[in-house]
Amino acid sequence: MDTFDVLIIGAGLSGIGAAWRLQQHCPDQRYAVLEARAELGGTWDLFRYPGIRSDSDMFTLSYPFRPWQGGASIADGASIAQYLRDTARAGGIERHIRFNQRVLAAAWDSAQALWTLQVDIEGVPCQYQCRFLYLCCGYYDYAQGYRPAFPDQACFAGRWVHPQQWPQDLDWRDRRVVVIGSGATAVTLVPALAETARQVTLLQRSPSYVLALPARDPLANALRRCLPPELAGSLARWKNALAGLALFQVCRRLPGLSRKLLRQRVAAALPAGYAVDTHFNPRYAPWDQRLCIVPDGDLFRAIASGKAQVVTDTIASIETDGLRLTSGGHLAADIIVTATGLTLQACGGMALSVDGQAVDLGQRVAYEGLLLEGVPNLAFCVGYTNASWTLRADLSSRQVCRLLNHMRRHGHRQCRPRLDGPAGARRPLLDLHAGYVLRALDGLPKQGARAPWLLRQNYVLDYLRFRLGRVKHPALEFF
Repeated sequence: MDTFDVLIIGAGLSGIGAAWRLQQHCPDQRYAVLEARAELGGTWDLFRYPGIRSDSDMFTLSYPFRPWQGGASIADGASIAQYLRDTARAGGIERHIRFNQRVLAAAWDSAQALWTLQVDIEGVPCQYQCRFLYLCCGYYDYAQGYRPAFPDQACFAGRWVHPQQWPQDLDWRDRRVVVIGSGATAVTLVPALAETARQVTLLQRSPSYVLALPARDPLANALRRCLPPELAGSLARWKNALAGLALFQVCRRLPGLSRKLLRQRVAAALPAGYAVDTHFNPRYAPWDQRLCIVPDGDLFRAIASGKAQVVTDTIASIETDGLRLTSGGHLAADIIVTATGLTLQACGGMALSVDGQAVDLGQRVAYEGLLLEGVPNLAFCVGYTNASWTLRADLSSRQVCRLLNHMRRHGHRQCRPRLDGPAGARRPLLDLHAGYVLRALDGLPKQGARAPWLLRQNYVLDYLRFRLGRVKHPALEFF
């Protein structure tokens, strides 16, 4: 049985970044990366639907140690996947990745101070052991997305498609396509499909906030022309991180003004007289759910051209040639795309236990959004909901390295957060009101209302805490 100092689970954006930081800051630690799929890249290798792209700018989505060099600030999925492959190759990380290895369970033994992992390797069982377990496997089920049951769905004579399992043989040229959904995936798909489809309809139950941003960042590109890559990347990252944080704070503190300004921008991008309040004025406040970003307003251009339309209604039934709406209308369709969201899954779906006792993730509180109350020698990587995932993922990986080095210097074999005082009212770790979050609340860890049990949505405060704060804390036990 192989035994490692650290096992990283997942070879996506978080896992590759974690491996790089581990090599950089803890070169004495023997590690491996276990990846359930046959390729690295995570989300950016899995999703292949038309138009797939970053939902935040690449200067914050890329790693600080390897700044983005592409021309586009909002990049396509293939370019991001290649960036991850190049990063793994440049860092010598590829040789540490073990593919097609799905972790089924992880059991902690306090007497040995070891995790034992039960792993499936293409149907063959295997075991690994490690002293520290770092979960970088994301927050959703890679096997299947969420698709609600529709009335009479078997009646449809066309093709059903979910973006998470986009078929490579699908031909939508000159076809009528209905995209069900209103989130980032839906607003990405519509303009991409509209380029060759006969007609594309975005069917939504309720609107989302949509914000058009430039696909290129002139200031960031100018900085790269006259400064060294790392300095230019750092300045561009901080500029965009602070701008995103400012937008979030304005939206949360001045929701009425923010709603008005967002509506005005949409109205200016659409033809005069367009029903903006019907299709682009949500009932909820800005940033109760993520803003949908559209590069260069491509969604609005597709609508203005007549190649795409938005319908806000609900489905009464599925018919042979399309959908019957509750309002009585009918949408003809050859292809129905269910961009209806993700199925959330904590810790990659693995079963966790400590000294023979199963860990109920839904009952645990997260320490600094990184460790789990009562679970030794385990960290999990989670990004921001209001900014680029990588901003927090990289801070988390650096903090894990600080923790490992602290334990080595002081001769500690175990560390464990202990909730021995009030953490305040418990709330979801992912503090969004989106449907995919609400459906999974019972199985996800919680956060408290005060530090260190609070997951801040503030890069500046986290940067100061993780870079300058002490590792040692009264709520963190060392043995």
